[in-house]
Amino acid sequence: MAKVITSTKQCMTNPLRLSQPLGAALAFLGMDRCMPLLHGAQGCTSFGLVLLVRHFREAIPLQTTAMTEVTTVLGGIDNVEQGILNIWKKTNPDLIGICTTGTTEVKGDDLNAYITLIRARHPELDDVELVHVNTPDFSGAFQDGWARAVTRMIEELVEIPELGTRDARRVNVLPGSHLTPGDIDELREMIEAFGLIPTFLPDLSGSLDGHIPSEFTPTTLGGCGVDEVHGLGSAAWTIAIGAQMRGAAITLEHRTGVPYRLFERLTGLECSDKFMEFLSRISGVPVPRRYRRLRGQLVDAMLDGHFYFGDKRVAIAAEPDLLWTMSMWLHEMGCQIVGAVTSTMSPLLEDIPADEVILGDLQDLEVSAAGADLIVANSQARQAADRLHVPLFRMGMPIFDRLGTAHITTVGYRATRDLIFAIGNTLMAVDHEPTQATWVRDDMELPQSSSDFNILPS
Repeated sequence: MAKVITSTKQCMTNPLRLSQPLGAALAFLGMDRCMPLLHGAQGCTSFGLVLLVRHFREAIPLQTTAMTEVTTVLGGIDNVEQGILNIWKKTNPDLIGICTTGTTEVKGDDLNAYITLIRARHPELDDVELVHVNTPDFSGAFQDGWARAVTRMIEELVEIPELGTRDARRVNVLPGSHLTPGDIDELREMIEAFGLIPTFLPDLSGSLDGHIPSEFTPTTLGGCGVDEVHGLGSAAWTIAIGAQMRGAAITLEHRTGVPYRLFERLTGLECSDKFMEFLSRISGVPVPRRYRRLRGQLVDAMLDGHFYFGDKRVAIAAEPDLLWTMSMWLHEMGCQIVGAVTSTMSPLLEDIPADEVILGDLQDLEVSAAGADLIVANSQARQAADRLHVPLFRMGMPIFDRLGTAHITTVGYRATRDLIFAIGNTLMAVDHEPTQATWVRDDMELPQSSSDFNILPS
């Protein structure tokens, strides 16, 4: 059992933690025809916008209420009202997702009351869904904001189903913030292979998968539609991926009666087996031959790769669910987790296979990674990896010095197989054949000349 330690430094050095409002905004970006609105200072939105643009390399629709010192003190209802009306007039979205920030949370703005007043004043907004979520950026982290936004959308948008409307083929999928658009595409393909019809909330694969739309739209250009969210109660099952989504799955079950199954991770052999077994059971369809073959390829890749993973020392910095996924899988591959750094609390942290887990920053990672064979973290850890002369395998957010980050895939047999190859090749690139300088122990005396070898005559 790992000991969870909270860093007591007076300031962060090379921060790891991303804020709750950013996580909530990304969840809203997975909705079709949506405009996220950050209720706070203009700089807060600008900073988050730059980070998302650098990571996804796409146009990101994101607006702000542009609070100033005066409006913060007097109250922000006028800014929220004007922001909503401007978005409605210029972009005509189906959904506006409003996220608070630290400034407005400290002030105590009551967004629920604000929206009630705004709707009473402007009946023309009746066709626009307004969902607000409290996301103070001085507490929690990225995945907390994502989870809160998904939970609020379920509370506000999901309709209570009528009796007898349950469809045995439909499943809801609640992906965690650590899953990429590529992961969601992979999950959709796996679920549909069993004849099931999945609905993802949210669905980044429709809006941030890097495709070029046929025409410009000022809002999000794909994802889960509001009408689809209305009908989540007609599904037979809900699949939640990542411990962060447990609360949202419970909320959906309480509201609609749809049972849920939580998968804490889907990277690795055993957890992928359980996922396939579950899909086969609820669909009544045997596991397709294609996935049986992919499973065999994964087992073979594990056999090929264990020579290079065994006893390797790895340091990881990531959000809790991604930290759990990578540390458990690398531990199964034979690695030692010598450093584990994360951004917020999670019930999974104590079970991570490391001596301690630090709630800290990338400086804490650099200290723990001294002497490691590999670092797994986002692009912000590249300087630390250079100083330590340790290879960096980039995962998480942001990744801005590599292409294709939206299509990184880690779920299921195929993705786990490819992950073995990618990390295995990284480790192989720095491994060298043993030489006299590397295989001799410190207590051994090296021969000084050929006569010291005591070679027997032939």
